[in-house]
Amino acid sequence: MKRLYCACGVILLTIGMVQPAAAQAPYDPDMDVSFTQPDFTLVALPTTLRVPRNKAAFRVTHRFTRPLGSGDFGNLLEDFFGLDTGAQIGLEVRYGIRRGTQVGVHRTSDRTIQFFAQHEVKAQSDAFPFTISALAVAEGTNNFRDSYSPSLGAVLSRTVGERAALYLEPIWVNNSNSLPSDVVDDNDTVLLGVGARLRVRPTVYISVEGSPRVAGHDPGKAQIGVGIEKRLGGHLFQLNFSNGFGTTFGQIARGGSSNDNWYLGFNISRKFY
Repeated sequence: MKRLYCACGVILLTIGMVQPAAAQAPYDPDMDVSFTQPDFTLVALPTTLRVPRNKAAFRVTHRFTRPLGSGDFGNLLEDFFGLDTGAQIGLEVRYGIRRGTQVGVHRTSDRTIQFFAQHEVKAQSDAFPFTISALAVAEGTNNFRDSYSPSLGAVLSRTVGERAALYLEPIWVNNSNSLPSDVVDDNDTVLLGVGARLRVRPTVYISVEGSPRVAGHDPGKAQIGVGIEKRLGGHLFQLNFSNGFGTTFGQIARGGSSNDNWYLGFNISRKFY
């Protein structure tokens, strides 16, 4: 009988020591670093980079309002290349609600708020030459109380190895005319964003973009931007130069100031994964 009790005790002790294997989370390729698409935007235009499900990212945009070509070099130096002047600042948060679908909000310091959703329709593969994402946007001024500008569009991207990414972005923007009561028949814009990002060093990139308007309201010049970037872990730091301050689709549709006035700016993004 004692031997039976002892044997039972050993069996129970052994069972208690055996722990079930921890369940591993399924592999999510969206968590991997994309060498050709390190960020969700170029300078102002979006990319097709996906936010992993239940993960988030944050971005700060900053555009100094002093034209770099205004005055002589001494005057520019006195203003420390525009850093002593005012700026238009934007804050953005985006979140992955499911695989391939992200939503977000972007607010600029002129009280414009933009809500957006982006969904990957088709991914680039050996059988398909590019990635297609659909965009839906709702934008409003005065903290989303006035002058609403909805937008619909698509982002097409083509990555080239681990060195480059090319973009084509047809986007329709409604209520792009800031004075629609004056020109009621010319109150929307179709823009065709084009851009590229080139990886020049393992963690250094050059980005360039343009947003020509191909139909509708098109004041001023098409907004153009170029940036140099450094990726550091989950951060991306970009120093950029552009001929306008637009970071929302409504602002981009209204164009840059001119091709003679260029402004210094920067973007800082952070992935929380």
